[in-house]
Amino acid sequence: MFGFRKRRRKKLRLKEIDPVWKKIIEKRVPFYRLLPTGLKNELHSLIQIFMDEKTFEGCGGLALTDEIKITIAAQACILLLGRETDIYPTLRTILVYPHAYFVPVKQRMPDGTILEGVQHRLGESWTRGQVVLAWDEIEQDTNDIHDGHNLVYHEFAHQLDNESGAVDGVPELTRRSSYIVWARVLSKEYNKLINDIIHHKHPLLDQYGATNPAEFFAVVTEYFFEKPLQLKHLHPELYQQFKNFYKLDPSEIMRAGQ
Repeated sequence: MFGFRKRRRKKLRLKEIDPVWKKIIEKRVPFYRLLPTGLKNELHSLIQIFMDEKTFEGCGGLALTDEIKITIAAQACILLLGRETDIYPTLRTILVYPHAYFVPVKQRMPDGTILEGVQHRLGESWTRGQVVLAWDEIEQDTNDIHDGHNLVYHEFAHQLDNESGAVDGVPELTRRSSYIVWARVLSKEYNKLINDIIHHKHPLLDQYGATNPAEFFAVVTEYFFEKPLQLKHLHPELYQQFKNFYKLDPSEIMRAGQ
């Protein structure tokens, strides 16, 4: 089974990307237009493998198109550029809604009672091999590459986080010694974000990152790719840790593309 997959992936890597797919990427993924040729070619290979191995399902009446699937696949694969990766090994299905959706939730109160209700969501990343996304939010994200918000980056960052065995803000790092520095820097920055919010300051990072360490990792991923110059300037140690993990320097890519 693994030998077959390896051969198939090799074949896909050598295959030219569909010109229609390439036009969609150029139109819908502004970061792609900034990439040097070598990284563009690597991204083409990753997208073709992603499209071959993952399943998309339209939900809430959404009719899936190549534009929807390729836009999502391209952004998900940007997170894999330059890294040794098995291309989201536990992910099987991407569920796409036309817009924000509602899910039933239950909350246990301190007195033991259970409150039931519904929660408005734009996306989710499940450890059971699924990612859920709202297409209209993705469309909005692709219109502004510099706003610091990208639903696909966020939810697929959770998938990378999960590859370490737990969604806890500590993804699988290449060296054991890296975990010590990662923990020190991210703990300091996470606590700083919480402190800034408490004292009504205006941090660069979205306040949602203060929810828990897993959300902090996903939010910083969004800013790393969308606001790298500001992140590097205001949070240089944090930027360096994400540069080490993602094996890319988006600040230099953006400077070169200006």
